[in-house]
Amino acid sequence: MQTTSLTELVHQHLTAARGASSGRSAHTVYGGHEHTLRQTLIALASGHRLDEHESPGEATLQVLHGSVRLTEDESAWDGSAGDLLVIPLGRHGLEALEDSVVLLSVAVQG
Repeated sequence: MQTTSLTELVHQHLTAARGASSGRSAHTVYGGHEHTLRQTLIALASGHRLDEHESPGEATLQVLHGSVRLTEDESAWDGSAGDLLVIPLGRHGLEALEDSVVLLSVAVQG
């Protein structure tokens, strides 16, 4: 069985995001093209965002550190460490309200 320290990844990728011109850093924790379930850790420095994009399928965001705002059209949902947000199936974006790390879990339809 494989184990991964999310705590260590949070620290590593927050440091990387703070130093990156894009203000973000990401790491695939589990999955890939050969799996239905994909989990990606995404770190965003405060004020940075992921612009609107299409939903890859059924997905959730678990906020591991900080606070974020998930947006879809005129709607917005805030989440902070410990919260689980269900990602809308339409176009959506994500903004870091402070230095933040989320775990994106996606069930990709074949």
